[in-house]
Amino acid sequence: MGDDRSIAVDEPAAVHYDDEERPARELRGHVGTGVAVVAAGAGVRTLWQVFRPLAQGSQFYLIIFLALTLPLVFLAYKGRNNSGRKPTVTDWILGGAAVVACLYPVNPFTGGYDGFLDRQALLEPVDVAFGAVLLVLVVEAARRTTGLALPIVCVAFLAYGYYGGLLPQNWPIAHAGLDFAQIVDALYNSGSGFYGTPLDVAATYIVLFTIYGAVLDLSGASRFFVDLSVAAFRRSRSAAGRTAVAAGFLLGTVSGSGTATAVSVGAVTWPMLRRAGYPPEQAGGMLAAAGVGAILSPPTLGAAAFIVAEYLDVSYLTVLGWAMIPTLLYYLGILLAVEIDVRRFGVRAVDMPATSAWRLLARFGYHFSSLILIVVLLAIGVSATRAVVYATLLAVVLSFLDRNARLSPVRLFTALAAGVRGVLPVVAVCAAAGVITAITTKTGLGAQLASLLVNGAQAVTGNPDVVLALTVVLAAVALSVLGLAVPVTASFIIGWVIIGPALLGLGVGAPAAAMFVFYYSVLSEVTPPTALAAVGASAITGGRTMPTMWQALKYALPAFLAPIAFVLTDRGEYLLARGPIGGILWTTAAAGLAVLGLAVATGGWVPGVGRAGVPSRILGAIAGLLLLYLDPVAFGIGVAALAMSAVLAAVTKNRIKKTVNGGPACDES
Repeated sequence: MGDDRSIAVDEPAAVHYDDEERPARELRGHVGTGVAVVAAGAGVRTLWQVFRPLAQGSQFYLIIFLALTLPLVFLAYKGRNNSGRKPTVTDWILGGAAVVACLYPVNPFTGGYDGFLDRQALLEPVDVAFGAVLLVLVVEAARRTTGLALPIVCVAFLAYGYYGGLLPQNWPIAHAGLDFAQIVDALYNSGSGFYGTPLDVAATYIVLFTIYGAVLDLSGASRFFVDLSVAAFRRSRSAAGRTAVAAGFLLGTVSGSGTATAVSVGAVTWPMLRRAGYPPEQAGGMLAAAGVGAILSPPTLGAAAFIVAEYLDVSYLTVLGWAMIPTLLYYLGILLAVEIDVRRFGVRAVDMPATSAWRLLARFGYHFSSLILIVVLLAIGVSATRAVVYATLLAVVLSFLDRNARLSPVRLFTALAAGVRGVLPVVAVCAAAGVITAITTKTGLGAQLASLLVNGAQAVTGNPDVVLALTVVLAAVALSVLGLAVPVTASFIIGWVIIGPALLGLGVGAPAAAMFVFYYSVLSEVTPPTALAAVGASAITGGRTMPTMWQALKYALPAFLAPIAFVLTDRGEYLLARGPIGGILWTTAAAGLAVLGLAVATGGWVPGVGRAGVPSRILGAIAGLLLLYLDPVAFGIGVAALAMSAVLAAVTKNRIKKTVNGGPACDES
């Protein structure tokens, strides 16, 4: 962007790393141009659909969208790591097969789209054959973009659908069994398979937001957000850590990807963090946690948030409202950990650029305009799809205020193509998730597994409160394990169809249950041993991977415990801004104190006092857990425990002073 705001920090080359994908090919030449043209065409078709939807309905649009995007997956992503930079003959064959299999339902030679729908549940052998081909292609696309875990899960569900009739009929998960034609019909010719809600969300909301993010990025917003973060904290001793956290939050509005945000921010801020004295693992954990916060933070949450809105039939603005308080608690926890680490590790101030934050805001603050416009339009009832299109148009217009970032027709074409290419792994995941949702719907597996989960808790105790608590703990563990294997979007979809019914059956409200599943799906990004955000951050800092993961887990701890409060307590939904104003304020204050207690327990420091010994840390942990229970009695005990933790830390500090005969204190408050 303009020279008047360039900030002189060391900038290693950014490493691209997306939480939903494996590395894509960098296509060049005629192939790269062709892929870009098709991707941009898909982007234009998506934008046109917002204002002039196809008369044949949404499923017809999804067929066209998948026919445009699925072939690109085989050209843009390698089948094997050693398959070279250019698409192979096999890639071209698979891409061509994807076009044919996707467009078969609308071909005029077999009755067209209406004729295909009329054959629902009565598919002809040729229909089944094309459906089977598309099934194989979708699973292969998921393998190329996300690895083996999701395809294995899909195959397991297919095997359950086909062989479930062979299970002993007294087993809770047994069913009558489905033949292959029934499975293909559910996937290929229904609203719950490939063309179900997940792909619908990817082909409308998500692709529009990725195009918007690409436009913001090319218009210079990403650079501005990082520069602003650097300038805002340049006079503070905690400047390096605060900059990383603030840049993660702001940059997340552009990327919407936890791992990509962590890596992008790390490429810019790691030199500052290193000069300030942060150990590589500590810095990597901070970057990973700040990056994952991008998926949890309004106004552009992760892809799964759009699916929450669709499943619960609420506006996207409503979901943003539910995420506000948890986001504040999450970043409060990170910032407290940053302040504690400044003192624990003796972090020192570093020379920061002299650029003024106010000067940056005055010159380039217009980059916030499109983000604000989205929220305003949602608030007055404009649909999320139209709101993001209008915001994208505004960002394009405003780009001409900076001569170095103007979105000329060529650069606008690049943004459209980049936006659609960015959504390819999500398309593959959502289409593959259709296998899981279709089999679950056809067999009733979701209700059966939910019943098993609840029955397992009831086998331990008959107390309803304890049953709910055990179910919540089991659900949290299950979602964490699931998130280790599959991407965030797929993790949410699977978790919702299986764990959602269990929580709803125990009286948990749908918003609380959905957000519980959403948060635990997202937090797989910082959950060892596969925390992708931490892996990406450690690649930047050069730190050891596993210690970086554990540090990221420490920073993100409040986000693991706050969702339990959503579903475990009567007042939990107050944290989703659902309830009376007084209740919302009271529970937010209690949860804020709980985050402070957890920061003391994990950081070993009481802010404003000094180092916390083991007793102080134990009291801090107890205080955090009691305060998150959001009960008046528990609140009183929790506040007392937190106060006692501070008192013990103060006593310890005074003893240290006396030991050194009145010399300077060893600890800083």
